[in-house]
Amino acid sequence: MPPAPPPRGTFQPYVPAIQSPAEFTAKAIALGVLFGLIFGASTVYLGLRAGLTVSASIPIAVLAISVLKRLGGSTILENNIVQTIGSAGESVAGGVVFTIPALIFLTPYGPGFFSYFQILMLAFAGGIMGVLMMVPLRRALIVKEHGVLPYPEGAACADVLVAGERGGALARTVFSGLGVGALWKSLSWIFQLFRTEVGYSMPRGSFFPNATLNVDISPEYMGVGYVIGPRIAGVMFAGGVLSWLVLLPLLTILGSYMTVPLPPVPASGLRVDQMSAPQLWSAYIRYTGAGAVLAAGLITLARTIPTIISSFRDSVKDFGGRTGAQQTRTERDMPMIVVLLGSLALALFLAVAPRMPTQGNFLAAILIVIFGFFFVTVSSRITGLIGSSSNPISGMTIATLILTCTIFVALGWTGDVYSPVALCVGAVICIAAANAGATSQDLKTGFIVGATPLYQQIGLVIGVVTASLVIGMTTLYLHNVMTIGSQSLPAPQATLMSTIIKGLLSQNLPWGLVLVGVFISITLELCGIHSLSFAVGSYLPIATTAPIFAGGLVRWFVERRTGVAEESEVGSGTLFSSGLIAGGSLAGILYAILFGRRLIEAGDETTGVLPVLHEGTIGIVAGGLLFAALGVVLARAAQRKLS
Repeated sequence: MPPAPPPRGTFQPYVPAIQSPAEFTAKAIALGVLFGLIFGASTVYLGLRAGLTVSASIPIAVLAISVLKRLGGSTILENNIVQTIGSAGESVAGGVVFTIPALIFLTPYGPGFFSYFQILMLAFAGGIMGVLMMVPLRRALIVKEHGVLPYPEGAACADVLVAGERGGALARTVFSGLGVGALWKSLSWIFQLFRTEVGYSMPRGSFFPNATLNVDISPEYMGVGYVIGPRIAGVMFAGGVLSWLVLLPLLTILGSYMTVPLPPVPASGLRVDQMSAPQLWSAYIRYTGAGAVLAAGLITLARTIPTIISSFRDSVKDFGGRTGAQQTRTERDMPMIVVLLGSLALALFLAVAPRMPTQGNFLAAILIVIFGFFFVTVSSRITGLIGSSSNPISGMTIATLILTCTIFVALGWTGDVYSPVALCVGAVICIAAANAGATSQDLKTGFIVGATPLYQQIGLVIGVVTASLVIGMTTLYLHNVMTIGSQSLPAPQATLMSTIIKGLLSQNLPWGLVLVGVFISITLELCGIHSLSFAVGSYLPIATTAPIFAGGLVRWFVERRTGVAEESEVGSGTLFSSGLIAGGSLAGILYAILFGRRLIEAGDETTGVLPVLHEGTIGIVAGGLLFAALGVVLARAAQRKLS
């Protein structure tokens, strides 16, 4: 069972509401914008190359502390504004590169819309929508569910900010974790001394064909697992076990008796008995995972509706009945009238803006508003459980595309001309969901440190607008020099989106696989298990959920050994894990920059300076032992008492 929430009104932020230190200052805004541009551009490359992104909030918080200290010092709330504005660039970039490049593949009409203007407008719309729709949800998800939804990266970011402010044992714990995380990630990804991932897939002809267990031995995953705890980490990993150790072998066994390719036939045209584990996962299991996420998201939304309605009613009451003087500084949100009119203006803009695929299509605008509110809520809750780096926004986008294209088909809109329209609906939702996850983490950080929500929300809008300017340019530049869709820039997420749209509008989507996922989530709910964490685990690669589970096991061991359930925000283990997440993220972004400039080889493909630590059984065993050693380091740090 999830931990019981603390009594309301007992939480006291680091900076009390009655104090008003410098917060929304010019130097904090300028530095936040600068970091947003840098991390936004870096994320574009990483997303197109590997199909994943890494949260930038914590690295930016660490950099803000260091840079502003050299510029004459700063308050903790100024540092928080820097990371809030800067993190918007990474999240918007992730949403853009997962979807909009799909226009290139939606011939014959899509390539004509792949230009700077369209990318910029979609990034604006999705990014700002993600911020606005999180305003009424802040009270429900951040304030009222404090203690229920851990928001691991948001809490970790707050730990980093507080540690930088306080110094002493807290700072030493966080920064020692940061040093270990950065050193570990650098040794494996940048200096390439040992493998970045260990694991094994059973051969196709074996008695347990294509059964796969891989572990990405990155410190940030172990840190996330420790922060979310063994219960949630275990449920997530169970979803991965179902996909990679149950469904994959079962599909392979049955497929060995098939003499023709199983629909949906992949672009390779291979039969099931000719496909590897990753190919099977991409071609079939991913649809099942998307169906599970879709059903779990709908169930979660239904369960959350009373809280959302209560929050919305409180917000409207605040707008109509309470004056600014009656609100404390830490309760002050963006006015509801701005949220409502802004959301409607965005929808109207997409329906009338010239040169956009959605021009004149008011149904698309309505769908964007409805799906936007739904998936912003779901994204925030998922982020609250597992963090924004593991937030399956592509799964939500797939669900959006399934629902949108189904409506289009029901209306008879099945021609190629509707493909870019459907993609635009999915792109705006993807960007909004990605930015809502990051926004949730930022608001959680602000809630813990005692920030002013209104300043954070304005800062996020500034971050979205400024970062979008460079994200479009970077995307087009990379396409011009490396060609999106080529081996060097495969854009796996965008390729998947285009495949789904074509399949849906041509009415050959594998609904059977999607419904299997739907009923997996329903089965769990009937068993009394909340299905969202499980569904997310079934959709993510097991290489992601396995190290998170390892972090959860470390926390289980520490709590069993000490006999004390660790306080989530000030315990030594959580602080050290926050440092691991920050250090791993910083080194990961440095890797992306160095790899993007072709100064180093791909971390997961090289044989490194010591080939024996990369190749064969010795390499796998060595990587596994080193990751276990990292777990020992975390466990020892978690048992130290903070003075």
